[in-house]
Amino acid sequence: MALRAGDPVSQAGVASQLRTRPEVKVIDWDEPDSPQVVVVVLDVLDDGALRVLRQIQRTSTARGVLVTTHIDEQQLVNAAECGFVGVVRRAEATPERLVRVIGAVAKGEGRVPPDLLGSLLEQVGRLQGQVLAPNGLNFTGLAAREIEVLRLVAEGYDTADIAMKLSYSERTIKNVLHAVMTRLNLRNRSHAVAYALRQGLI
Repeated sequence: MALRAGDPVSQAGVASQLRTRPEVKVIDWDEPDSPQVVVVVLDVLDDGALRVLRQIQRTSTARGVLVTTHIDEQQLVNAAECGFVGVVRRAEATPERLVRVIGAVAKGEGRVPPDLLGSLLEQVGRLQGQVLAPNGLNFTGLAAREIEVLRLVAEGYDTADIAMKLSYSERTIKNVLHAVMTRLNLRNRSHAVAYALRQGLI
């Protein structure tokens, strides 16, 4: 893991705490090995801090852990958009807790304070109910028609069969597939089906 802090004292303090732990290996930013996890220590998640998180997201494939003094629901969403799926409040950032969160994030899991998780799930429910569902969308960004087309592709139907089953023209089916592949950066129909399977849509 790599470490970046908003001030030299925090950088040195967190680094010295984590270097004594055999579960994690702290590397410098300029080392050739790419870190699996990056830990960022900040007081507040203001605009300047968000710029730092976005810059890390653009230049690294590492998953992020954020250690901050204060964070609210909107700031949690902002951090998640930057790939920071582990959040620890500074007051709770013992070496043991940090190691647990770093390990979880390295495995692809998310870790946030429990009080924020409830609020976040409420926001997700409101977003789905008030914004996405009325527009025929869900969190995958796929409309019901797009999901149905991908389901039929997965079942082995060709474009003409899908068009007949759904009462659309072949051109419409091709447009639907092209739109999905373009929007989600998918290479071909097989890749689109694999994406839908991974997301649990079909």
